Order: sequence, then C-alpha cells, then structure tokens
Amino acid sequence: MSTNKDIKPLSQQENILWNSAGSLVNLIAQWGISILIVQLSSGFDAAGLYSLAVTVYNIFAPIGQYRMYTYQISDVNRENTTGEYFSFRIITGLGALLLCYGYALLTCPSHSFSTIACFGFYKFIELLIDVLHARCQRNGRLDYVGISLAAQGIASLSVFSVSFLLTQSIVLAILLMTIAIACVGLFFTLPRSLLFGEIHLGITRQKAFRLLLLALPFVISSITSSAALSLPRQELFRQYGDAMLGIYGSVAAPVAIIPTAASYVYYPLIGEFADLYDRRQFSSFLLLMLKVLVAMLALGFFFSIVLGFVGGPLLDFVFGNGAGDYAYLLQPLIINAIISAFAWFENDLLIALRNHLGPLLSGGLSLVSSLFSAPYFVQLFGSNGVSYTCIAAGLVAIITMTLFIVFQLRKMNTATV
Repeated sequence: MSTNKDIKPLSQQENILWNSAGSLVNLIAQWGISILIVQLSSGFDAAGLYSLAVTVYNIFAPIGQYRMYTYQISDVNRENTTGEYFSFRIITGLGALLLCYGYALLTCPSHSFSTIACFGFYKFIELLIDVLHARCQRNGRLDYVGISLAAQGIASLSVFSVSFLLTQSIVLAILLMTIAIACVGLFFTLPRSLLFGEIHLGITRQKAFRLLLLALPFVISSITSSAALSLPRQELFRQYGDAMLGIYGSVAAPVAIIPTAASYVYYPLIGEFADLYDRRQFSSFLLLMLKVLVAMLALGFFFSIVLGFVGGPLLDFVFGNGAGDYAYLLQPLIINAIISAFAWFENDLLIALRNHLGPLLSGGLSLVSSLFSAPYFVQLFGSNGVSYTCIAAGLVAIITMTLFIVFQLRKMNTATV
C-alpha cells in the first residue's frame, strides 16, 4: 500500500480550486433538493417536513461537528490519529442524534419524527466521511475531497429526485440518498484516505474526555455566534410576524453565497496557517493572511456589484410574488455577509492557533450585543434592523478576535527573534 511519502501534495491554488469546485457542486445539489421537493410534490407538506428536519437537526449540529474538522486539519504534531478522530466523531455524532431525536419527540408532531430521524442519520454519515476529508486535506490532497463532495452532492440530488418522483415518500428518498453518500464514502473517499496509512478505530476514555474539554470553548463559541445571528430574526418575527420574516429570509438566501465562497478561499489553508505558526515563520504567516484577506475583500466587492445590479430581477425570477420590491434589503445583507465571512475566518484561525479564549469571548460578546440591540434596531429599521444587529454583533466579534490574533502573532514574532 502507498504511504503519504509516495503522494505529492497539490499546490495552494490547486487545493483551493478543487475544494471550491467540489463544495460548490455539493451546495448547488443541496439547494436543488429543497427546490425539487416543491416541484415534484402536489403540495407543500413534504417541503415543510424537510425544512423542519433540517431546522431541528441544525440545533444540535455544533455538537455533532464539535469543530473537529478545523482541529484535525490543524493538528500539526499529530497528537491524535485519524482512527481516534473518527471514533471521537462517532461519539459526538451519536450524541447529537440522540439529542435531536429526544427534542423531536418532545416538541414536534409525531408524523414528522420519521423524516427527522432519517435526515439526522444522513447528516451523521456526512460527519463520518468528513473525518476522511480532513485526513486528505491534512496531507495536501483536496482533489480527493473536492471529488468526494461533488459525488455526494450529485448522488444525493439524483437519488432523492428519482425516488421521490416515483414514490412521493420523503422518508424513503432520504434513506436512499443516505445509502448513496455512504457508498461514495465507502468506495471512493475511504480508499483515498487509506493511501496515507491504515486507520485503526478506537479512542481511550482519557483522550475522548480531553478532546471534549479542549474543543468545548470552540463549540460554545459556534453556538453563541449562531445564536447572535438568529436572535434578530426571531425578534423580527415577534414584532412583524411570519410574512415579514419569510420575505427577509428569501432575500437573504442568495447573499448566503458570500461567506460560503469566502470559506472556499481560506479553509484549504487552515492547516498551512497552523504549520507556519508551529514553525514560527512569522513573515510567511502574515503574507498568507494578507492574501486571504485581499481575496475575501475582492469576493465581497464582486458580489456586492453583481447583486447590486441584478439583485431585484434575480429575486423576482427565483421567488416571484414581487420579491424584487424588497431589493433594498440586499446592501445591508451583503455588508453583514462580508463581516460574517471575516469573523468565521478569524474564528477558524484562532482554533488553528489553539487559542481557546478568543473564540469563546468573541462569541459571548457578540451574543450580548445582539440581545441588547435587536429589539431597538428591528423596531427602528424593520427588516433591515436584523442586518444592522448582525453587523454590530459581527464587528464586536471581529474586534475581539483581532486583539487575540495580534497577541498570538506578537508572541510568535518574539519567539523568532
């Protein structure tokens, strides 16, 4: 069997391109499933069930992920084996599933449980394949990851659409697409991951407990940061009702591509940031950071121009019902999306640098900012108040994390002198 010494890592540019292409195909496929549910069914019941399943699982998704992907790809000293990360992911993934199922039984209609249960298991399989992706990325081969992501997206979309068209059963469709991505993981992703050595499952109780404690601040940060962004939407619902929230959510949908596209730029480089920091290569670290920031600014500027010109017609084309009349919501949403992209980049960077306090404190402060400002901003500015609240919370997070990054880099620079 080949070892990691036999396989040459790809260049930065190649890794970014492969990751971006695969992630984009996967993202489009997930959007396609949401659209096809409506188009292939006679009503909106199936779409409502699918949306409920996604919403319920997303509450517990941070527990399943446990920010381990970023932690694994920045494990420069190989503190844990892939088998240990995989075993730990089984623990956190099953924990998220149990919480999701318990929550669904207590709060959701009984007829929705089978859909929620199947979707939760689908995400559990995704999380396991993600560990193999992280191993490939750690070894500089994001072409394997990009192909795997694209194959999962295409398999999910095609299997779901055909099975749902023939049976009108959303439960069966989700089960079949779960089998489809499991096959991608088993027959494509796993063999590529094994090129870098064997995987031995198992993790000691002490190591599992240590990882739970080490990554807990990052998980709390993820939850509080997400809550800071969701609270103003809830406030809009409270003050103006579900119709206004539905309009805001529809207008916000195309803008979500900005932080997603930004993550395609920096995520393949998180492991390299960790390597440069570990080797105390201060100048190279700063240069790479500058490249990422410039690229993210360029992306933000590009999407601002594009959505500024075609935003209204695009909303009318996708959603109809006069959605283009609400294009005035776009610019604050775009600014918020750019700020969110920078905030998540700094958050992932601090995880790579093993700084626990920065993400924890920034998430808490952004949540406090959102709690205090949301009622007033939404009352004063309506739907745009949601964006202004998120912008304020994002700036608080960025300022806080920037201070921690500067502190880390000063320590790094001092160590090199």
